[in-house]
Amino acid sequence: MPRTDTVNTEHADAPSPRGRDGQARGYAVILGLLVVSYGFCAAQPSTDPSPWAFLAMLATVAMVFYVTRARHLVQRVSWVVLSVAGAAAVVAALFGVEGPVLAIPLSAASMVALLVAPWAIIAHQVNRRGLDLEALLAAITAYILVGMFFAFVYNLISQISPTPMFGEERLDSLGNQLFFSFTALTTTGYGNLVPVGTVGQGIAIAEGITGQLFLITAVARIMRGASAKRAGALDA
Repeated sequence: MPRTDTVNTEHADAPSPRGRDGQARGYAVILGLLVVSYGFCAAQPSTDPSPWAFLAMLATVAMVFYVTRARHLVQRVSWVVLSVAGAAAVVAALFGVEGPVLAIPLSAASMVALLVAPWAIIAHQVNRRGLDLEALLAAITAYILVGMFFAFVYNLISQISPTPMFGEERLDSLGNQLFFSFTALTTTGYGNLVPVGTVGQGIAIAEGITGQLFLITAVARIMRGASAKRAGALDA
């Protein structure tokens, strides 16, 4: 009898396949919202962030918090900042407000959203064992969020700097900043866009290092998950 109780307790504590499938679907929804946010940002012909893109990011962060069950304190602090910026975005969209007065707060708030979300995903996945669809989607989602975070770092620098991010001969737009961010994150380095200031160049180097560390960590996570599966199969 005691052995039966122990077995039942272990099964009760283990996550059910149904729950894992639900979280995988949650990450799929987050990826879909990221595609929408990316599309709004990539279509921007200027450095001013789109209020609609920011609202899509708010929906993305809300879904991240729901899927990862982030700590209440993190959620409260994040929502205080993001709700104020979200209200400003709605007002801006309704009344057609433009310019740095709105662009700078939206850019800064987007940075907050895109910094908190990947950390919540990493914290949610760090102690999980096994390799499945949820782990793969979580890694892809966090990677894209990091790339978009750095894009808004470049955007904020561009908003407060008197010189264009990529010099006078290149169009300085949110779309180009987003494109450059992912070429730096993946260390692709096409060379068609290069920051002209030392601050932008330093951040590009930091992003490249971050991208490499992320990939190393993701590969280690995949290998650990594969090893756990093999060990479980052998034990069975």
